[in-house]
Amino acid sequence: MLCISMQACMQEDDAAEAKLLTGAMQTSEYIPLLEGKQVALVSNHTSRIEDIHLADTLLSLDLNIVKVFAPEHGFRGIADAGEMINNETDPKTALPIISLYGSDKKPTRQSLENVDIILFDLQDVGARFYTYIYTLTYVMEAAAESGIPVIVLDRPNPNGFYIDGPVLDKEYASFVGMHPVPIVYGMTIGEYGQMVNGEYWLADSIQCDLKVIPLKNYDRSKLYKLPVRPSPNLPTWESIYLYPSLCLFEGTVVSVGRGTDYPFTVYGHPDIKTGSFVFLPESRLGAKYPKLEGDTCYGQNLSGYAASFNEIREHFNLIWLLGAFEQLGNDTSFFTPYFDKLAGTSILRKQIISGTPIDEIRTSWQEDLDAFNFIRKKYLIYEDF
Repeated sequence: MLCISMQACMQEDDAAEAKLLTGAMQTSEYIPLLEGKQVALVSNHTSRIEDIHLADTLLSLDLNIVKVFAPEHGFRGIADAGEMINNETDPKTALPIISLYGSDKKPTRQSLENVDIILFDLQDVGARFYTYIYTLTYVMEAAAESGIPVIVLDRPNPNGFYIDGPVLDKEYASFVGMHPVPIVYGMTIGEYGQMVNGEYWLADSIQCDLKVIPLKNYDRSKLYKLPVRPSPNLPTWESIYLYPSLCLFEGTVVSVGRGTDYPFTVYGHPDIKTGSFVFLPESRLGAKYPKLEGDTCYGQNLSGYAASFNEIREHFNLIWLLGAFEQLGNDTSFFTPYFDKLAGTSILRKQIISGTPIDEIRTSWQEDLDAFNFIRKKYLIYEDF
């Protein structure tokens, strides 16, 4: 289950260590920068100080919050993956909410006309296909074009203890992969923003006036269990930990349990008859019309694998993907066109089809990983693993 408080999220053997403080918790570091200004928030349900939403805290301090920009899954975090989000008004605060996952993924000049400063606070999960880092990119780009500073309230990366996977080939750039980074990049969202700025990855090589409010007492080498699910289909720490490996199934005919109680901790298909776990995807809140809806799927439940975190956390795992490909007949119809976008390259798909051993696949990434890590180290705020 998800932890119910920040303190509970610390590992038991670290109970005596200082409590981890998110950027949002350190109000004295950023409130003075907001006073007397018209503030736009980029936030959702994860934007909290303990159990209180950031917007509620700021409004209680009489700060002038003029609007909220909301990412994929919406301000309340209940919309399905890929579901278009409309502009709306928050019923509790009456703040206008402008969607960054609808007709626009980047704030328009018009939407920024009455904004003096942008405060960004979203919980990332550390996988290249998770879209919050691209929402940050577009916010930084729009802000730079309008001369507006951006403050990022940093949060820990629950998959921040390693880097792994193929580095994205720009030919396959999309909103599930915009930058030449590996699937798992081992950076907090604040560090990632600094890299986007420093490597001139914004349009026309412009740079944003960016300030990061760092975490305190953060150790990236340790498992951090999030206090709030970051999106509807990542409800547990196991699902978040397995997400980098299992998300590649989203570009195949195989289900990862959307529409069940076990999203991203299981995988299966009706034709994998040897599977030890059975599930039935059904439409539900946060998982409308899931893949293989109404079909009995056979596969594996990987919760036990995730529970062995301390023994197996060195890299993300391809064995399930390759195993499912083999079980479904080594047929190229196993893949959909979306797979190459998620992988960030066509090479991985071709390697799987040709039967390339896992060790050779992993070796083929190493040169690009080394080059990325050289860049990455320039932007780290916290001690590396």
